[in-house]
Amino acid sequence: MTADDITRIVKNALEELKAVDVQVLDVRGLTTITDTMIIASGNSARQIRALSDNVLKRAREKGIRPLGLEGQQESEWVLVDLGDVIVHIMHPAARAYYQLEKLWQPQRQQASTTP
Repeated sequence: MTADDITRIVKNALEELKAVDVQVLDVRGLTTITDTMIIASGNSARQIRALSDNVLKRAREKGIRPLGLEGQQESEWVLVDLGDVIVHIMHPAARAYYQLEKLWQPQRQQASTTP
């Protein structure tokens, strides 16, 4: 199964339970740990936990075994590692603080000038 296939499964699972501001980032040129990062928010610990459970359920239905799951106990920031796709489901305050979208955007080449 390709990263694009897994991305579709994850997006559908998040949309089923009304995840907020789902962002898909292609990070192939930035890291070797994964191809795609998906970042989404939930409005409460309960919704964040439900979103991560749904992602895991839908992935398993398609035969995808997660490589890791972190943060589900606290549910402020849950990370689901599906290999080619890593999913971050975060409380809006944590998402605003860590700003993962900025961290994983390609750095713009800036013209350097020397005096």
